[in-house]
Order: sequence, then structure tokens, then C-alpha cells
Amino acid sequence: MPTYAYACKDCGHAFDIVQSFSDSSLTSCPECQGTLRKKFNSVGVVFKGSGFYRTDSRDSKGSSVSPASAPSAPAAAPAAAAQAAAAS
Repeated sequence: MPTYAYACKDCGHAFDIVQSFSDSSLTSCPECQGTLRKKFNSVGVVFKGSGFYRTDSRDSKGSSVSPASAPSAPAAAPAAAAQAAAAS
């Protein structure tokens, strides 16, 4: 269950309370019965490091296959077939 922070507009009393998502917000201060306001904190999840952006896992050329792992034999076969057809 989340923890919510409240502050009183009248007396300045601030406190945290654990409430369910379905519970309604508190409206009166437990000390002076004044009006409460809910305080909002920063986000609790921070993503640090590499790997969180689309461009982090790609090389500068935009290709996902490195030249060393690409097969070279199929690329030569169409050129040889074109040369044989031109010779006949």
C-alpha cells in the first residue's frame, strides 16, 4: 500500500500515512481539525545506466548485423550467374 504525505494549511502540521488506493483522501488535520492538503513527492523510480533508450543497443551505422558475421558466399553467387549469362 502506498504512503501519502499530508500537510495542514492552518497549523502546518505535516505527516505521512499508509492508505489503500481505494481509501478516500483525508480532509481534516488530526491536531487542529484544519484543512489538509496532499503533498506530492518526486517519482520513486529512477532509471540509471545504459540500455534504457532505443539507440543504446545499436551501432552508429544502424545495422544490427556486423560485417564479420555476414555470409559472403551468397553475395558472390548472383554475380557469377550474371557473368555466365552475359558470356553466353
